[in-house]
Amino acid sequence: MPRIGVVGSLVWDEIHGRDPAEGVVQEWGGIAYALASLDAYLPADWEIVPLIKVGFDLAGKAREFLGALRRLAPGARCVEVPVPNNRVVLHYESAERRCERMAGGVPAWTWAELGPMVADLDALYVNFLSGYEMGLGTAQALRQGFAGPIYCDFHSLFLGMRGDGIRVLQPLPDAVSWFGCFDFIQVNEDEMSQLGPDPLSVAAGMLAAGVTALIVTLGPKGAVYVTGGKNSPTGPVRTALVPVLGVDRATDPTGCGDVFGGAVFSRLLGGAELPDAVGAGNEAAARNVSFRGATGLARHLRGELVSL
Repeated sequence: MPRIGVVGSLVWDEIHGRDPAEGVVQEWGGIAYALASLDAYLPADWEIVPLIKVGFDLAGKAREFLGALRRLAPGARCVEVPVPNNRVVLHYESAERRCERMAGGVPAWTWAELGPMVADLDALYVNFLSGYEMGLGTAQALRQGFAGPIYCDFHSLFLGMRGDGIRVLQPLPDAVSWFGCFDFIQVNEDEMSQLGPDPLSVAAGMLAAGVTALIVTLGPKGAVYVTGGKNSPTGPVRTALVPVLGVDRATDPTGCGDVFGGAVFSRLLGGAELPDAVGAGNEAAARNVSFRGATGLARHLRGELVSL
């Protein structure tokens, strides 16, 4: 069976202000949302291999979460490390704006660690949930040492961290070098603005670096893609806005970008054209906002009834 490796961080979230009537909520976040999305939308013959480090204090909870996934490869598990797991305190300022404070010490992957783990995989989904999953050198080695398609959500690569743990938006150093490490790159509007004042020039730079497609998520407005062709960044440049067709009821915006990316890459791996894959990502993100948390999310995305 073809297998997809998933690189990211399982983060324990403490959420404030999402719903004033609910109070403070603690639950899995980070790569948990993308895992749920991949579990729901991957082609039927694909399996998931987590390439995820988890702190000793939450290793048991991580095993429990992974155990609920239907598409997990037999024997697959997180790598337990002898440090506290990453934890994030989220304060929602609006449905689309939030303040994050991170603590924890899960170390980055090195190529010596990742190389043997990706040797028998067919595709990779990378999501920088902490921003410290791997350094540029490891990403470049991964690109050189792995021949399959790599989808990357840049996300927290754009977040610096103050001394008190508060995450702050900042430009990405060596951005052009990062571009060349991935086939598909996902960013949101704020992150795109950190790459330069002219989005089309930024997109052209990505395509020139070898990126097959750039996808920019726009929240309730949908997503824009820029591509040089289905399989070649040197083909005719195409771009379009793919709108969101509708959201039944907005309950929880957490994880929408992660669910979006998981659904887009799943459809691409199934042979869908890019516009159709982005449309499927929009539909998945719209479905995500009507569900709270990542536990049980895969079942919800598949259209099953989930007890809350």
